[in-house]
Amino acid sequence: MNVDLLPHVGVGAYRLGMPVEEARAEAQQWGRPSARSKSEAEPGQIVITHDESEMNIVLGFTKRVLTHIEVWRFRNEEADVHVTLEGLDVFRIPSEELQERLEARGHTVEENDMGFDAVPDLKMIFSNASSYEYPTDSEGWPLYYDYVLVAEQIA
Repeated sequence: MNVDLLPHVGVGAYRLGMPVEEARAEAQQWGRPSARSKSEAEPGQIVITHDESEMNIVLGFTKRVLTHIEVWRFRNEEADVHVTLEGLDVFRIPSEELQERLEARGHTVEENDMGFDAVPDLKMIFSNASSYEYPTDSEGWPLYYDYVLVAEQIA
């Protein structure tokens, strides 16, 4: 399974600006969706779990319009899943190498003390935010990013 990160556009078939009804219909095709909100008609988020890979996509809405998409790394390391940005597999290339490759392509990667790495021109944020037991380097640090945010705006 290939999932493309499309800066300023969306993730796979999910498009920023997409109405909640379209996003919900697409979610039914991709995985097991559940809404997080007080109202099914106006969700704050729809969380989609892909059963085979155990990967989550979180669709975030403001006023019934898709404004941001979070992709959480698959938990099944054997799954044939590739989440790509400009042809780079963001969850399988070590995070330090991915930063270098993005910078070599002219993108500035801004690191902060909270563990989030922003790529402002792409309006994306990468992180090793999970407590899940993902692969680590020789010092015990997460080897790969496990989270990416694609948004209309990043702070």
